[in-house]
Amino acid sequence: MGDLFSDDTAERPAITDDGEKPRRQRSGFGAFLAILVGLAVIVGGAWVAAYAFAGDRIPRNTTVAGVNIGNLSPESARQKLTKQIGAREKDAIPVTVGDQTVQVTPSKAGMALDIDATVDKATTSNSWNPRDLWNHYTGGYDVDPVVTVDDAKFAKTVAQVNAKVGTPKKDGAVSFGKDGVQVTDAVMGKGVEAEALRSGLETALTSPADADVKTELPLVDDVPDIDSTDVQQAVTTFANPAMAAPVTLMFGKSPVQLSPSQYAGALSLKPSGGSLVPAVDKAAVAALINAGTASRKDAPQDATVTIRNGKPVVVPAKPGVSFDPTQAAQIFESLLTKPDGQRTGTITSKVAEPKISTAEATSWGIKEKISTFTTYFPYAEYRNINIGRAAELVNGTVLKPGDTFSLNGIVGERTKANGFTEGWTIQDGVFKSDLGGGVSQMATTTFNAMFFAGLQDVEHKPHSLYISRYPIGREATVAWGSVDLRFKNNTKYGVLVRAAVKPSTPSSQGVVTVSMWSTKIWDITTSTGPRYASTPFKKITDTSGNCETTSGANGFQIDVKRYFHHVGSAAVVKTENFHTTYNPQNQVTCKGPVSAPD
Repeated sequence: MGDLFSDDTAERPAITDDGEKPRRQRSGFGAFLAILVGLAVIVGGAWVAAYAFAGDRIPRNTTVAGVNIGNLSPESARQKLTKQIGAREKDAIPVTVGDQTVQVTPSKAGMALDIDATVDKATTSNSWNPRDLWNHYTGGYDVDPVVTVDDAKFAKTVAQVNAKVGTPKKDGAVSFGKDGVQVTDAVMGKGVEAEALRSGLETALTSPADADVKTELPLVDDVPDIDSTDVQQAVTTFANPAMAAPVTLMFGKSPVQLSPSQYAGALSLKPSGGSLVPAVDKAAVAALINAGTASRKDAPQDATVTIRNGKPVVVPAKPGVSFDPTQAAQIFESLLTKPDGQRTGTITSKVAEPKISTAEATSWGIKEKISTFTTYFPYAEYRNINIGRAAELVNGTVLKPGDTFSLNGIVGERTKANGFTEGWTIQDGVFKSDLGGGVSQMATTTFNAMFFAGLQDVEHKPHSLYISRYPIGREATVAWGSVDLRFKNNTKYGVLVRAAVKPSTPSSQGVVTVSMWSTKIWDITTSTGPRYASTPFKKITDTSGNCETTSGANGFQIDVKRYFHHVGSAAVVKTENFHTTYNPQNQVTCKGPVSAPD
């Protein structure tokens, strides 16, 4: 059994008398390893310290534009560089081109020294690489300052330098006119290269202060952005085809043809990216479309009635057409380079219907003259102007059944902008000069035409003083904002008002005629009663400097009857009374600068 479970040949450790095992002797490799570990700890500590210190300092012997910033902290380096080279960008640098020299200030050329970026560039980034740490403490190098450039300012400076030392280039161009296509040839210029000037200025900015920097640049060809090749291409591909034949735009079945002489002003070729690019003025194209066909303007035209050859004629309504100017311009432009026979395009449009249709205007039944009245006025140029302008505005007015005529509403305020001038008016019983004098002649004539047409009187005010050239008791005055002439078309037919003026001359009276056209339903007769309730005049003196000397006349009252008869009948259907009170016309003596009375 002992042979099976024991190995007598195995070496067993000896047991000493005190019962302890004997110690082994340490090998040579263990001692070496301990030494290496110790050295590693010492070197590692120094490495960590070197790494930590390097991160706060710029490598020794580092220079920027001749300024030594080695061993400085970044903040100290920024302060030193700002003080010694920071203002260099504001110093004028001589630039010699041939036999000419110009002074260029870098800051005005958009060039600046970026001190912060320069210091960041000079600062060694943290690295555990022993080689980098060795270079940090033993090396050092020259660092070029970081220069920033404002491209827009620099381009302006290049142009200014070239204007002084070279000859300007001239881009080629193509324009359009009624006579066709006009070409402006490109002209080669002479100047300095932008990159060469930039490099020269950067060298001056980044060189040491004591360096002898000379910025000498050659004159080179300054090639136009748009040269003769670009011009010829634009003429061949766009300009000549565009002006070769008319363009037709279809609105439904209605064509609008625009000739080259019409649309030339809407075309242009604009430089972009070194070539000439076609451009179309869409507003100009829209205006051409509208001007070319009045019936297709945005605003539709209502039907109306006019007099032709002495007879009423219905003027048909015309629908308006609205369209997208952008779409019209795009389609128009797409047709410009098409060959003849293919220069037609369709515009998407919407029809705007008029408010008054041709059928409605026809239904008014305006077929005959139902009244006319004429008054006369003495010569005065202000009367010719004011009465003529009022007649122009009233003429052609159409009153639909139920409409009310308003002279102030139609004629508007009597201002110079509205075509009126100063003339005599009655104010507080005294003749004074004011804008619109004489318009009451138009009011009186229109009132009498209404009177004999049998229309409904709504508002009228006789003159406060009786004026002998007007029908007594059948006349009206107006004043903007206070006194109006209004009457209503109380018939089932439309009424067309026509007004005409024959100007007065120094040897002849002026003539005002107002006529009413409709379907006649009344014969009108009238009678005028006697004057009564006489009121004596007063004698007054006016010192305002704006009056007319007049003789006195007593005031009075009077009644005028209007009788309605069915057409062709003598029987009176109804009677209306028009009562008028005239104030006395005071005897006025004017003192101060006055105009001579009529």
